[in-house]
Amino acid sequence: GGAYLPVLCDKILMTEGSGLYLAGPQLVKAAIGQETDTETLGGAAMHAEISGTVDFREKDDPAAIARLKSLLGLLPAEDRGQKSEVSLKDPEFPASKIYELVSVDGRKEYDVRDLIRCLVDAGTVDEYKADYGKSIVCAFARLGGRPVGIVANQRMRVQSKTGGLQMPGVIYADSADKGARFIMDCNQTRVPLLFLQDVSGFMVGKDAEQTGIIRSGAKMVNALSNSVVPKVTVITGGSFGAGNYAMCGKAFDPRFIFAWPHAKYAVMGAAQASDVVFNILAKSSKEPRTPEQLAALREQVKAGYIEQADIRYGAARGWVDAIIQPRDTRATLLRAFALAGRPGGA
Repeated sequence: GGAYLPVLCDKILMTEGSGLYLAGPQLVKAAIGQETDTETLGGAAMHAEISGTVDFREKDDPAAIARLKSLLGLLPAEDRGQKSEVSLKDPEFPASKIYELVSVDGRKEYDVRDLIRCLVDAGTVDEYKADYGKSIVCAFARLGGRPVGIVANQRMRVQSKTGGLQMPGVIYADSADKGARFIMDCNQTRVPLLFLQDVSGFMVGKDAEQTGIIRSGAKMVNALSNSVVPKVTVITGGSFGAGNYAMCGKAFDPRFIFAWPHAKYAVMGAAQASDVVFNILAKSSKEPRTPEQLAALREQVKAGYIEQADIRYGAARGWVDAIIQPRDTRATLLRAFALAGRPGGA
């Protein structure tokens, strides 16, 4: 029963070699006849990679204390009974590196943690549940000295300990669970949120349904719906389907929503959407069409969808506040969070 106590805390740090379980190996064997060891039953690796119970896994006590100091520094100054004095630092990577990471067509895979290090102050990133729900990266960091919580879609394939290979830009049940908990944590400690959006949507299919993707997705959307801290969104690539909602799209009223010039904003990708619309239009025709007419109709539907998915189409209709160059992202975010942090700005 004592294992419930740490899980009731705001943040859970766990060191290698420690254990967390409702019943130890000997009691488990006596109760149900199962033989297991401490690490498999409730070690730091298991809770960090499989159960997702711990937020930060550390190699030893000194590392855990250092992490704790960093996390305490994110609390509002008045909660710590002192003034917030933080030395400003440039990002670890220059803005020019963004162009090495991201491709215009959105097909290139990259580690979104490198993009984060192009934007935030060097040495300030504390990744949350780094080994769990890895298709979304959540992290605490500082931006111009200001604490921020970052929710970003991972843009490379990752291996899950429970669900196998996970695809870039897709939200799975475990990552939705992690995102929901992180959003709630940031609201509890009054840390503003930054969303880096490059999302294809939620995972679909039999396996996804059996893992509870609907329940987990609803949990993340619910957490975002009840979020009261300032939120800023940057669309760095695609923004499709329900993933747009979960990653703080326009409907969730971020203080600002920015997009890069090559961003796409639609219900789904042009190829998939045009096929669906084409099939509906083709079947609704009262007179049979020739193959040439059908091919022309398909191209017409696809061209229209590509035009509407272009971020300039959305910007012209007020769906985003500004289209910005990737190299200007940090400077834009500094201004946005400064405005959002003013009295009445939240």
